[in-house]
Amino acid sequence: MANRINVKLILELRSGGMSQNEIARTRHMSKTSVSTVVNIAKEKAISFEDIRDLNDDVIYRMFFPEKMLTEDMYELPDYEYVHKELRRVGVTQKLLWEEYRDRCRANGTLPVGYSKFCDDYNRYAASNEITNHLDRKPGSRCEVDWSGPTMKLVDRYTGEITTVYLFVSCLSYSRYAYVEPTLDMKMDTWMRCHIRMYEAFGGVPVRTVCDNLKTGVVKHPKEGEIILTDAYESLGLHYVTAIMPAGVRKPKQKASAEGTVGNIATDIIAKLRNVTFHDFPTLKEAVARELKAYNTKPFEKRPYSRIEVLAEEQEYLRPLPALPYEIATMVYDRKVYPSCHISLKKNWYSVPYMYRGKHVDVRYTESVVEIYHDHQRIASHPKFPDYVVNKYSTNPADMPDEFNRPEMNDERMLSWASTIGPNTREVIERVFRSVQIKEQGYNSALSILNLSKHYPNSRFEDACRIALNNTNSPRYKYLKALLLESGDFSHSESGENRQSESNNKDQSPGLYLLN
Repeated sequence: MANRINVKLILELRSGGMSQNEIARTRHMSKTSVSTVVNIAKEKAISFEDIRDLNDDVIYRMFFPEKMLTEDMYELPDYEYVHKELRRVGVTQKLLWEEYRDRCRANGTLPVGYSKFCDDYNRYAASNEITNHLDRKPGSRCEVDWSGPTMKLVDRYTGEITTVYLFVSCLSYSRYAYVEPTLDMKMDTWMRCHIRMYEAFGGVPVRTVCDNLKTGVVKHPKEGEIILTDAYESLGLHYVTAIMPAGVRKPKQKASAEGTVGNIATDIIAKLRNVTFHDFPTLKEAVARELKAYNTKPFEKRPYSRIEVLAEEQEYLRPLPALPYEIATMVYDRKVYPSCHISLKKNWYSVPYMYRGKHVDVRYTESVVEIYHDHQRIASHPKFPDYVVNKYSTNPADMPDEFNRPEMNDERMLSWASTIGPNTREVIERVFRSVQIKEQGYNSALSILNLSKHYPNSRFEDACRIALNNTNSPRYKYLKALLLESGDFSHSESGENRQSESNNKDQSPGLYLLN
């Protein structure tokens, strides 16, 4: 509806003896409007008594029939519908006016202009005591911050005091709050609070507005791109929410969180001020209990409670991802060793062999290790637990050909020994039987097998046969001493030969051992 001159009020004040200038000044009307009404009344001989019982539309038609005719030509918008639609994410007054204009053209009626559309909607909102802040649409944003006021833990035995910080957040539309006590304000703690916050909300808003805290924001210039920490940016990508730091020294840009911080100080911290907490779980339980009471308490200046309005807002939140975000740690400039592995927390993880000698960045969570070069992921491994050390996670495809030979083990060693002969296999089996853990026999067995490369199989078999008859577990030195003797071992076991050899002053170390 157009701005109309209040004809009835002007004539009423004029009949009471008030001058035109006084009417214009005291009722904030233009002198031209007041003069126009007075002149038309004189021309048409209309007094206040004539219009006292008439409604405003009839009076206005009597004084300005041509304006009423013009107004009747327009199809006025449904501002109740406009207000309802403005609550939806992405909907603007400009969009609704364009849709209204197209409907009017389709119906063969005239639409009001965009300026009048906006002005009339603002008057509708004011007259119905409703507001339309675009930053308070359902699901559009949440605000996060650290609370200035803190709590404390008192050691039961020493009296030592530990400061407890409060992570505070709320959805801007429903004002539903999430509060979590923490023992520090580190980056990992900040991120974990976000993860549990989104779960408490039952969804993710389009924007997450934070303060310019050092743990989350690297740079926030007056002009140019805002730079977040890699971890904070990664969390926003995982939950498909825009991380938007508020302007520097502009608390009104996160007024909901600022207000919630004050409410939390009253509804939680102040209510628990006389309770002494000796352990963190008890404090968390108490904070959760008071937070629930805060969210279920009815609003003072609007109907319902925060938790009731949340049920409506959840329809507009983005769904939670299938898996929660895992907190990751970045390690930069790690060297790739000639073995094609990098070292991380005393364990080793392989990368493709072409990156040997280069430096890479490592991102790891509690379960996964990811290796990057020039911002491209080149390898991924399951992470060893922190208590495991000196273990290798090797992808065979990462290794060059010379590394891709099967690893030597007891089965391969026994198979190798079998190709030489049964006595050699028996020697290797005795080596493994003589140790508690088979890996302890690897070096001894492999040294014996490598020794076999320098002699014919038949000669090595004879040496093993003699060794087996004279010792329970032959070793490398014993066999080597035997093999250094020249000649054939085929008659060396006869008692006569052994006796004659034992009397020989120049007997060899190997034959001496045979006695």
